[in-house]
Amino acid sequence: MNGFKKIICVLFITVILLAVAGCVQSEDTTVNEQNAADSTEQEVQTTEEDSVGLAFQKESTMSLVNEAVELMNEKGELAFEEFREKDSKWFHDNTYLSIWTTDGIRVAYAPNVSSEGENVSDLKDYSGNSLGQLFIDTALSEDGEGWVDYQWPKPGETSPAMKYTFVKRASIGDEAYLVTSGFYVDDYVYTNSLEDIEYFTRFGTVSLGNLLHPGTVDRDLGVDYSIAHVIVKPGGSIEPHIMKNPEVHYVLAGEGVLYIEDVPFELSEGQLILIPASSKQHTENTGDADLEFFAIDQPAWAQENEEMVE
Repeated sequence: MNGFKKIICVLFITVILLAVAGCVQSEDTTVNEQNAADSTEQEVQTTEEDSVGLAFQKESTMSLVNEAVELMNEKGELAFEEFREKDSKWFHDNTYLSIWTTDGIRVAYAPNVSSEGENVSDLKDYSGNSLGQLFIDTALSEDGEGWVDYQWPKPGETSPAMKYTFVKRASIGDEAYLVTSGFYVDDYVYTNSLEDIEYFTRFGTVSLGNLLHPGTVDRDLGVDYSIAHVIVKPGGSIEPHIMKNPEVHYVLAGEGVLYIEDVPFELSEGQLILIPASSKQHTENTGDADLEFFAIDQPAWAQENEEMVE
């Protein structure tokens, strides 16, 4: 009887161990499956990000021009009709081809077919640079291709933006051509300058403008911090307040004093100070000129993260 009980106990323990092992294996399998799913999702996200990035756009533009040259090699001038087809791979949204002879005669230009036949060798960009000749020189160079950057207004706009265009030499019979296609860089890389930002006034003597704030632009910048340009007039001050998040001040010009929990920190050009989260702070301009600094907030500045204090 004792022997039988021992056998039963062994079998019982074995069943328990197998069950536990099965649970562990199941959990490990679930974890592995989840890790694989996360990895796949990350790869998809990376691919989506790459498909709208600057590197992807450069590659796409080069490929479009190279394919156009191949089509010209195959079909000659008959390829021009395909380049003019709206909503095709060659002509859609702001994507199009411009084909010139190397003496500057435009022969295919989908956005404005009526301009075909014009001599555009003396074309200049918004800054007055000889864009037409630059295109021609690039096509006739030893490499026969290259990138050209220049200032050109976007369709429907008057202010210039940086355009980046790929130029490549092609030929049909004995006639040499250049094939171009380009894109506007600021569609893929966000830029701003102090000259272009709008300022507002606080505390009577303080001007602020957002150099970078993800909440003020119509695209996803992929960041969650903000950079404000702050100008405090001589004798002016920023009243005491608390930011729930840490804040960095980098002094651009002028002199002043930053008080953190009533402890004074002298401010001068080139100085950086990290203000800990939830610390009382206020700033005074003690000089004869404007005190200027960048205020960097992480996360991006928000009204609910600021609290004025007495």
